[in-house]
Amino acid sequence: MKSVVICLVLTACFGNSYSQQNTAMPSQTESDRKAATKQSASEIFNEVDSLLTLQDSLYIFNLLDSMLSSEAEVTESSQMAFRLAYNSNIVSTGRTIGIDKFGLAAGASYFHKSGLYADVSGYWSTEYDPDYYLTIASAGYMITPIKRWSILAEYNRFIYTETGPDVVVPYTNNIGLTNFFNFKPLVLRFDYYFYFGEKNAHRIMPGLGLNLEKRKWHKIDRVLFFPTFNVLFGTEVITEYIPYTTTRIGVLYRIRNNLPLYYTTEKTVFGDMNYSLSAPISITMKNWNFLISYTYNIPKALPGEELGLTNSGFLSATLTRYIGLR
Repeated sequence: MKSVVICLVLTACFGNSYSQQNTAMPSQTESDRKAATKQSASEIFNEVDSLLTLQDSLYIFNLLDSMLSSEAEVTESSQMAFRLAYNSNIVSTGRTIGIDKFGLAAGASYFHKSGLYADVSGYWSTEYDPDYYLTIASAGYMITPIKRWSILAEYNRFIYTETGPDVVVPYTNNIGLTNFFNFKPLVLRFDYYFYFGEKNAHRIMPGLGLNLEKRKWHKIDRVLFFPTFNVLFGTEVITEYIPYTTTRIGVLYRIRNNLPLYYTTEKTVFGDMNYSLSAPISITMKNWNFLISYTYNIPKALPGEELGLTNSGFLSATLTRYIGLR
């Protein structure tokens, strides 16, 4: 159970994400990539369907893992957790939207000993205007039906800041189910998330991880190294531009008569969206936890999608303080 939860802790934040990871990004043009660092809300949402950064519930799963890694009498109580997180690169669906951009996140979580939990998180970035651009409210439940199998169900609500009446945010909610299969030290993971709002999308993410831990090392209660590999699959609505004619005469005729050259059609496609490798290290001392990880993403275009992204990596770190409750 302990290694299952820590798998969730580390892969949820650095694999998508999911979570967290887990929404689609339209193709970027050269002008998009050269846009000014400060962007309006309209520009942000025209470029990216959903901005998820560090929202992939790392803090929640760190809390669950902390409780399950404690002594039995401690796990009989509930807990609060407060955290501060840093991300050197902004991530959506495991597809970076630029390099050398950083984000900060802060939040609070409550975990009940029954397995229920709730969380609220806020996100800042120098990339966006306003800097504080996103609040995420989450609730979920975790259960272990049998020894080697754990399930987590979660709902997330995304609340964007000052989007304006003319800005459409495609995905404002998601619900999902995560399965973990623990074969020490090997941990298998399988996620399914459904995003909904103005648009609908499906995300599937299988993952594979190794749980390598050392307890009671010097003054450190626990050190965990958890290398992981994840593959993200998903659906997206692709807009295709189809010419009315392909002949030179036909094109000239339509131009001279001010007729459109193309018409658009939409179709839903499915395929692999991202491959990610991450190398997280978690350090626990009493009621404190520090987690740092490097993740390398390999984005893939869906069938018919023009994806102007390249392979890239980013560094993430989270500091969490746990408070036991009766």
